[in-house]
Parts: sequence; structure tokens; C-alpha cells
Amino acid sequence: MKKSQDVTKKKKTNYLFYDFVKVTAAIPGLIWLRPKNYYENEAAKKKIKGGALIIANHNGFLDPIFLQYVIWYRRHHFVCGIEFMQGKGAWFFKGVQCIPVDRSNFTMDTYRRITDAMSEGKLVTMFPEGHINSTGGKEMDSFKPGMIMMALKGGHPIIPVYMKERKHFWSRLKVVVGEPIDIVKMYGDKPTFAQINEMTKLLQEKEEQLKQIMISLS
Repeated sequence: MKKSQDVTKKKKTNYLFYDFVKVTAAIPGLIWLRPKNYYENEAAKKKIKGGALIIANHNGFLDPIFLQYVIWYRRHHFVCGIEFMQGKGAWFFKGVQCIPVDRSNFTMDTYRRITDAMSEGKLVTMFPEGHINSTGGKEMDSFKPGMIMMALKGGHPIIPVYMKERKHFWSRLKVVVGEPIDIVKMYGDKPTFAQINEMTKLLQEKEEQLKQIMISLS
């Protein structure tokens, strides 16, 4: 007699609301922002396929919207503060498939949700400073090492993006997209804590390099 097995199927993500918002905002956003993408090199120009982690500097509340125009051909699953997933506006953030994180108490449940999303071939996007930049974009705040651990599971690449701060409402959106970084190739799938901290520092330095590219093009 065969033992009965419980087959648990993962609930399919409903992108109906996400796609509606994205399509509705496409033309007005393009007219308003007039996005201009620059690339670190030829490798950075290649379209991102499969699971990956996007990291970017954080200048303001509208940054998630801006990144939709930077990598327009993929759906983003933004990591956002759990406070946005509660209260009156929670329906919107849930509808656009944000992943909540408690910045004061990062749990394994959050870690699994992020790594599972990438393992399913999804694009996860986060701001490793953890909050809007406190220096007005002059200097980036310290990055959090947790992003390294998340990218390691499954060997997903990290794609750094630098967004130039917009001085005015009508300013053009300008960004520099960096080459995908393969952390597993650099450190293996079981790096030490020292290597994780080293990689976190290197990623922040990479963002600074992208910033310098932007400055040279401005």
C-alpha cells in the first residue's frame, strides 16, 4: 500500500495589477523622465535573464518607479520596509508584488522569500543602503552584507545600478548600469564572513565607480 503524499504547489504570482500599473504609467513616465541609460561596458548591455538581484543607490521615494524604466523588460520584486505593507496603502505594495522586510529584525522568512523568488527566475530589486541616502547623494551610506548571502543561494548574479539624483521635477532620468557580478565565481558558494564583508565593500566601491562614470558623462 502506497503512502499518500501531500503535493504542495506554490501559488502562481498574480501580475494583473502590476502589469496594469506598469502599462498605464509607461507613456506618461517616458515623456516625464526621458530616461537615458549608460552602460559600464558591453557585458552590461546584455538583457538580464533568469533570477538576479538588482542593487541601486537610493536618492528618494520615487526610485522604485525610476528603476522600472531602467530595466523595463522585466518585472521587479522590490524589497521594501514592512511598514509599507501595513495600513491604508498596503493593497498597492502587495499588488505590485513587493517583498516586505523588517529592517530592525531581518528574519529567515524574509530571506527565504527573496531567495525563492530568484530561484524561480524572478528579478529582485533592493536598495542596500537600507534607506534613502542621508547625504543627499553626495556619499553613499554603508551597504548591508545580507544581500551577498541572498545572491549566493543558487548562484544568482548581482547587477549594480547607479541613478543620478534629479535636481528638479522635470530633470531627465540618467543611470549607469554595471556589469553583472558573479559572487560564486569570485568566492565560491561558501565564503567566510570576512569574504562576505569584503564583497559588500567591493559592491559599494562598484557603485562609486558607476557614479564616476556618470560624472564623466555629465
